[in-house]
Amino acid sequence: MSRETNSLVSNATKTIASTGIFATLVLGGAILFHGNSVHAASGALDDQSISSLTALDQAVENVAARVTPAVVNVAVTSRGSDEEAQQQMPQLPPGFSQFFGPMMPQGGQRQQPKVEHGIGSGIIISPDGYIVTNNHVIEGATQIKVTLNDRRILTGKLIGADKLTDLAVIKVDAKNLPSIPWGDSTQLKPGQTVLAFGSPFGYFQFSVTRGIVSAVNRPNPYSDDARKPGGFIQTDAAINPGNSGGALVNAHGELIGINTFIISNSGSFAGAGFAIPAQVAKATTDQIIKTGAVHHGYLGVSLNDVTPDNAQFFNLSDATGAIAAQVTPDAPAARAGLKSGDVIRTLNGRTMVNGSALQLAVSQTIPGSKLTLGILRDGKPETLNVTVGEYKKDADEVAGNDASPEQKPGKLGLAVANLTPDVRQQLQLPEKVQGVAIENVRPESPAEDAGLAQGDVILEVNRKPTGSAQDFVSQVRSVPAGKDLLLLVWSRGNASYRLVHPSQNG
Repeated sequence: MSRETNSLVSNATKTIASTGIFATLVLGGAILFHGNSVHAASGALDDQSISSLTALDQAVENVAARVTPAVVNVAVTSRGSDEEAQQQMPQLPPGFSQFFGPMMPQGGQRQQPKVEHGIGSGIIISPDGYIVTNNHVIEGATQIKVTLNDRRILTGKLIGADKLTDLAVIKVDAKNLPSIPWGDSTQLKPGQTVLAFGSPFGYFQFSVTRGIVSAVNRPNPYSDDARKPGGFIQTDAAINPGNSGGALVNAHGELIGINTFIISNSGSFAGAGFAIPAQVAKATTDQIIKTGAVHHGYLGVSLNDVTPDNAQFFNLSDATGAIAAQVTPDAPAARAGLKSGDVIRTLNGRTMVNGSALQLAVSQTIPGSKLTLGILRDGKPETLNVTVGEYKKDADEVAGNDASPEQKPGKLGLAVANLTPDVRQQLQLPEKVQGVAIENVRPESPAEDAGLAQGDVILEVNRKPTGSAQDFVSQVRSVPAGKDLLLLVWSRGNASYRLVHPSQNG
């Protein structure tokens, strides 16, 4: 189990907006506070307004009463790793361990891994005791205890888990349990009312909050693995640490998402919660219940979205599709003929609006299936037939420095260097990576704004390969003033396109 089991938090840039007016509207009392003065709102609520609000309350109460009995609290016990335990021990000075061996605490006993506890939420999806939750809730668990709505505490058995989608299924030995049905998350619309259930902060069990669908098909925000599918539901229904694995339901009381993380600068709810859509969760949990494992489709391509800014570089008339930034050699996509720079517009005739939609569709495809990709290559339509492979954690791993810091295009704000053997070794680059390494990035520069960093490798400038630091400088200087540049950049094991808006002072 991760030490961040019930944190749900993805860091975001902190934004503070000041306001000169503090206003609070109290329904029923109809009092408006404005600064230090108090004013009675004119008019009284009429019977129709009261009736409408009461009807809304009753509708929400009915949904909550239906769903809450199927919500569970998941308490997990795990042990920290041996490595963490050793880090807590005092260390010998360098060179002394060869005489004394590994440091041992008093009494001659090696430090034992620390016991850790985590709390999350879960949803009963069948009367015979199958429960869906997040993988990060139960990861590394040595014991799982499930508290039902009727306060019974049962031992949970892990049936299976899937790190890629962050889903897990546990089971308790019980019958005739309350459960809720799956809903259709593909029909969700922004503005639609939803309720979130779970155990915020681990203490407030069986809580419910109300909000709306803020957005759908949000891309994966994690940076640890670009292959994780997106498609998340964004909601402003309050979700806090401890809500991991809880339910997001629609007005029919149907399960349309599994709450999984928030974006917050404080660690608590900040108005942006995210849930795994039911279309992903149901397919994943069905596989886990049936086989104990999940088999994801895999093409072997890193993707970028088409945007209004980068569409011109690919001869596109609109901002729809997924750009193939990197195609893994000998992977299914490469064998089908897909190339870097191709724009995937359709999958089996269905429009792919962005990279997240394509990634999600492929991930949910059974390995061995045949897919037809409609692509645009340099603006010309082509069709590729691909046989989907099976995702594995390491599926896409492939096994003279005459530049100086002065060789930096002023309008980008970075310095580059040739990929000498020493630089390659330092950056641990595969042989296939050809380009120039970024030596440094000037703070508050166009390069920094585009997300470029020291150690990244620039492979292309405006769809053309760059072979040396001098070539790169020439390519950048040849771009007319005021024109954007499209860079293909290798960073953290993946290639992606970055649009740079150059400074006019370079």
